[in-house]
Amino acid sequence: MIPEKLQNSISSKRIFSRLITSICLLLFSIVGVAQDSNIQHPTEELEHKLQHESFEIFRKRDARFQGDLTKVLIVVWPDGKRMRVKMKRAPRGGSAFNNEPRYEIAAYRLQKLFLEPGEYVVPPTVGRSLPLKRYHLIEPQVSPTFSKTDCVFFLFQYWLENITSEKIYDKKRFDSDSTYAKHLANMNILAYLIDHKDSNKGNFLVSSDPDNPRVFAVDNGVSFQSLASARGEVWRKMRVKRVPRRTIERLKMITEEQMQQFLGVVAQYEIQNGQLQPVEPSNNLNEGKGIRRSGDIIQMGLTKNEIRSVFKRVQRLIKRTQSGKMKMF
Repeated sequence: MIPEKLQNSISSKRIFSRLITSICLLLFSIVGVAQDSNIQHPTEELEHKLQHESFEIFRKRDARFQGDLTKVLIVVWPDGKRMRVKMKRAPRGGSAFNNEPRYEIAAYRLQKLFLEPGEYVVPPTVGRSLPLKRYHLIEPQVSPTFSKTDCVFFLFQYWLENITSEKIYDKKRFDSDSTYAKHLANMNILAYLIDHKDSNKGNFLVSSDPDNPRVFAVDNGVSFQSLASARGEVWRKMRVKRVPRRTIERLKMITEEQMQQFLGVVAQYEIQNGQLQPVEPSNNLNEGKGIRRSGDIIQMGLTKNEIRSVFKRVQRLIKRTQSGKMKMF
């Protein structure tokens, strides 16, 4: 969440990104969220583990059917913790329809601009790679994702607990349960902002814990300026008739410049000995491309036009609340 005092004081993308991260972590510590039944570890811990820590694979399976590109792993971290995670291998070159890691990472980052960690609708999501030889233990005969590398790049996402894909939008509950209404509306807002175009069952989930009625969007690869899927687009538009006032007030604070800085580069890697090592984002190498490469640097982000489209949706939503067409609570 961006405090208003930051709006006119940020000139460097690197400083801006670090400040946003620090603020999010501070908010998390201030709010003091108890252990969550769906995301059972602190957000910053999960981000660090997924992005940086070594792991051993205890068990693996294809997510939905035999041969599915998406895998569900139980991994063991150096501290001994076991955790379920989703892994989806990126296509050759890092981009294809329904397999856009940069869109998935951008959706996760976008919510940080207007939601607190306890309100996130996208679980912790990062891009990561493994050496080719090690990845072959998961999928044999796979080639490196990028030329002049010896590794496979994939999306890595925390696997939610205690969730269901049934009855995501319960209109009666929306009217009677203000906490559920807040979480559902926030999910709808994010899906609307990213122009989500794939309502396949399982892409949206709701907590099965009645005391913690969070709602999630876990598959966001068909969004932004992607082509539409054949499985429906029910969350592409605003379905709810009321939205949280706090969320709208936060959205009002975001400028297009800030959005360009925060989403223009969502991940950056340096090729070291054939492997992709995550590094701090540098200046945008090409605002017109989603995947950029210069020497040993590979950079991912939204294009300038994609970000502008998101900002326009923010403005349209704000105008709807100001006109009274969209109620607030």
